[in-house]
Amino acid sequence: MMRLGLGERRRISCTVNGVARSGFAEGRTLLSDFLRHELNLYGTHVGCEHGVCGACTVILDSRLARSCGTLAMQADGAEITTIEGLGDSDREPALREAFSRHGALQCGFCTAGVLLSVKHFLQHNPKPSDGEIRDMLSGHLCRCTGYEGMVRAIAEVAEGQP
Repeated sequence: MMRLGLGERRRISCTVNGVARSGFAEGRTLLSDFLRHELNLYGTHVGCEHGVCGACTVILDSRLARSCGTLAMQADGAEITTIEGLGDSDREPALREAFSRHGALQCGFCTAGVLLSVKHFLQHNPKPSDGEIRDMLSGHLCRCTGYEGMVRAIAEVAEGQP
């Protein structure tokens, strides 16, 4: 295990949203801080700073990760998808439109983490039940929407309805 001295920084190289990126981080730097302050990707929000609220969710090597509980060092060599990396492929445009149409977007603070979780969820469960959608959403705290709009939006996209 490599040790860094206090204040010592190490280069972290990873692929973020399909682009090779690198920056420097101390041993204690969180992935959320590395993404926001070193790579200038501000879409990853930090809410509770304990991995409970889900606002900081990213996709790290094809798995969901709470970036506020992951060290930047752990992402060295990794493939990361942030909200900025949600593009126009698959269901993503339909998902954004459905969230808007069903009132699943209000203050928007939790939205980045929710949308990344939904992308990952639908890749692994393309035809979920309402109960499965609700279970997936239980990993995110939203103070604005009441979740009903999110459930309707996700179900609509999963069913392929406009």
